[in-house]
Amino acid sequence: MARILILGASGFVGNALYKELLSYYDVYGTYFSQTGNFDENQVFFQYDVTKDDISEILFHIKPTVIISSLRGDYASQYKAHDIICEYVLATNSRLLYLSSVNVFDAKGGFPSYENDVPSAESEYGKFKISVEKRIQQLPKSNFAILRLPMVLGVNAPRLFQLKQAIKHRAAFEVFPNLIISVTTADKIAQQVHYIINKELSGIFHLSTKDVIHHEDLFKEISEKLSDNMPIFKSVYSSNEDKYLAILPKKNKLPKNYRITVAEVINDSTLNEEIITLKS
Repeated sequence: MARILILGASGFVGNALYKELLSYYDVYGTYFSQTGNFDENQVFFQYDVTKDDISEILFHIKPTVIISSLRGDYASQYKAHDIICEYVLATNSRLLYLSSVNVFDAKGGFPSYENDVPSAESEYGKFKISVEKRIQQLPKSNFAILRLPMVLGVNAPRLFQLKQAIKHRAAFEVFPNLIISVTTADKIAQQVHYIINKELSGIFHLSTKDVIHHEDLFKEISEKLSDNMPIFKSVYSSNEDKYLAILPKKNKLPKNYRITVAEVINDSTLNEEIITLKS
């Protein structure tokens, strides 16, 4: 049985991964915040990327698969991933790195595919590219780079912000000229489970197979959540449509592991009570 360590297992995506994989593998995780009572869980280890040495956790758990969903200081994250790569090479284990659509945020004319050369203008995008490059120094069979678009779902932080904006009739920013792809945390968890089980490697774009305008996405979700609307604040970064979207092309997963924008909208509003305005 694979022994899996999820770095950032207390986060939104990391926790979805933990819940998905727990019944099938020997799973451990790291957490940063004390708010989730993770200190009472013997398979969770507190880890502060800016202060702690990741090698101590690695050599204590001895994982055969590491899933990185870390957040925090960029320099500290890079150092941690450098140590992780050395561990992977020494133990012939595997690293699954959750990267981001932002590695392409300097582009914009088209959606981006797995073999496209990354180009970022944001500091976040540049950082993700730097970690990807470090990981790609490993033998190909030892890693998978999993690029993610905007991640939604019933409990997504962005959906919570939208619900609050609806409830209080507050402002919610939308980008009318931005075309995006999306997914849900639960779908990512299913896809990662498949990738681990099949020992797949390379670069994967874990996103919808179609795209939507940012503004249209949140208007459709709002219509499913409530008879009321938040105050949509339109933000324009350019006069032309711009893509911040990744699509799968080379490394497509089986059909039952793919998702559409319509399914993301439905899954993000599933079993939700209709939101009413706060009086």
